[in-house]
Amino acid sequence: MAELITRKENAVGWVIFSNPTKFNAVSHDMWMALPQSIAALDADPEVRMIVITGDGDKAFISGADISQFEKARGSADAQAVYNRAVVDAYEAPARCSKPVLAKIRGICMGGGLGLAAACDVRIAAADAVFRMPAARLGLGYNYTGIN
Repeated sequence: MAELITRKENAVGWVIFSNPTKFNAVSHDMWMALPQSIAALDADPEVRMIVITGDGDKAFISGADISQFEKARGSADAQAVYNRAVVDAYEAPARCSKPVLAKIRGICMGGGLGLAAACDVRIAAADAVFRMPAARLGLGYNYTGIN
């Protein structure tokens, strides 16, 4: 099951993308939940920084869950809703008053790379692999969070 896990350990707020069977591919619900998760940790006076990471050691985020695209992006209206959720997710680290760190292990692709770029700090393990698959197709990305 794909879910966004939010927890607090001492002064660190954690946001964990959990979809290990799909290398932490991000569902529409996860994109929508990220701004609220970051805002809740930002509002907590005990939290001094926020870490975004993926569940397990194989992937930070492998990108959007493309198995949902037909349903989540099947019409112009649905695509607009989906794209708004992604833009809001990318903007969430920039709106946060606390430092947001991307803890990257393994695969960091597509939307995961965009989210990592939107964070204040990125720390990558030696096994981190960065890819922007759409670039090979001549497609561009609009990462609002890094403008």
